[in-house]
Amino acid sequence: MNVKDSVSTRVKLSILAVGLLTFTGILIETSMNVTFPTLTKDLNVSLSTVQWLTTGYLLLTTIVMSTTAYVLKKFNPLKIFIFAASLCLIGSIICFMAPNFPVLMGGRLLQAIATGLSTPLMFNLIFMEIPSSQLGLYTGLAGVVISLAPALGPTYGGIINRIWTWREIFVGILPLIILLFVLGWFTIRGKAIGTKGISFDYLSVAGLAIIFSAILFTFDQAGAHGWSSSQFLMGVLASLIIFGIFVWYNNKSQRQLIDFSILKIPVLRLRLYGYFGLQFLNIGLSFLLPIFAQTVLKADSAQAGLMLLPGSLLGAVVGPIAGHLYDKKGATLPLILSGILITLGTALFLVKGSDLTLLSITWIYLIIRIGFNFGFGTSLSDGSMQVSGPKKSDQNSLFSMMQQYAGSLGTNVLSVVISAVALNTKGEVLSTVIGTKIDFAVLTALSLSILLTIIYVYFKYEKKNN
Repeated sequence: MNVKDSVSTRVKLSILAVGLLTFTGILIETSMNVTFPTLTKDLNVSLSTVQWLTTGYLLLTTIVMSTTAYVLKKFNPLKIFIFAASLCLIGSIICFMAPNFPVLMGGRLLQAIATGLSTPLMFNLIFMEIPSSQLGLYTGLAGVVISLAPALGPTYGGIINRIWTWREIFVGILPLIILLFVLGWFTIRGKAIGTKGISFDYLSVAGLAIIFSAILFTFDQAGAHGWSSSQFLMGVLASLIIFGIFVWYNNKSQRQLIDFSILKIPVLRLRLYGYFGLQFLNIGLSFLLPIFAQTVLKADSAQAGLMLLPGSLLGAVVGPIAGHLYDKKGATLPLILSGILITLGTALFLVKGSDLTLLSITWIYLIIRIGFNFGFGTSLSDGSMQVSGPKKSDQNSLFSMMQQYAGSLGTNVLSVVISAVALNTKGEVLSTVIGTKIDFAVLTALSLSILLTIIYVYFKYEKKNN
């Protein structure tokens, strides 16, 4: 390897510190999902209220990520990391000691801010300090951080909740956060590029928050009242109007939250679609499969989490391999493999339907995890290569924001489908079976569309340049 392409130990450790902070935030997010039945009893609140521990967390994380194109230019990386790690530590302590739901929610929101800052910071360090010859490898490793945590979360949360209580979920991460704080303090370097001539756009932040909230609220109406209800249809109309106003404002405003003009680049736009779709699939399945296992197959929370473990571990191995393949061969081969495998896996879930067992879920999920990790980091890497200079922070912020919202929307949409089916179906098991079947059809269609965009980019843009 050329000396100029080597990566110092300090840089590796700095990326590790920020990456594991991101891992911790996502791990806790998905760990809490399996504790909801327990929390409703312990905190004396309804399930619809408890679900805001995930929905509210993901929503605030998305909003914070929307600000990072500006924040990463304004503040030095170390300052951002210290602030994020401190909030994660304080939030974890608050959650552990929470006497009621509002306090627990407050702690989760502090953790959401931490994750919203640490994820874009991780990729910013990679894009700024890693040579282009190794970019695929390191984004592949970063993709492992993001993709492994959601699948390990139910296993971690299920086991801890079964042996002790939900509070110990937060105790387990405290030593890790302290260790990461120290590691980051001594290894993270770099200077902010500055925000001269750029004003922070508070209205855009508010606009994005309203848009993201409106979309989630609209789908909630479908779950509560049905897809043909006036509440859902009015929500769709309101969301479209709000989105139109936001687009108009963004085109007219002199301020800049994210430079959305980068979406005019066709390859970047399609890579973002693939990146979003893969995370929708990833987080959606980490929610859907444990629900199916516990409700239909009568598995406990630990079994429901453990069935996802083999695919998660194998996916962690595939991520760096896909990154190395991207560095050597380009984006097409790993992305084609990704598209084929996720389409095959979701189609198998659809075909098997109610005949699924814990074992069949495990091996089909393994296929999907391999496909996911071939495409996730590669989509980000190839997207980042479409821009240069200051626009990289805009691309980083945009991809991070949409990746996070994909998880929120994936969980929301797939759960709403089951809730909507339950409105006209007697019995929790039957409504879950039918709703899950519809969800698998949605995910199969999404996977196929991702594969088609990959093929389109190859024949439209890449083949011509070869």
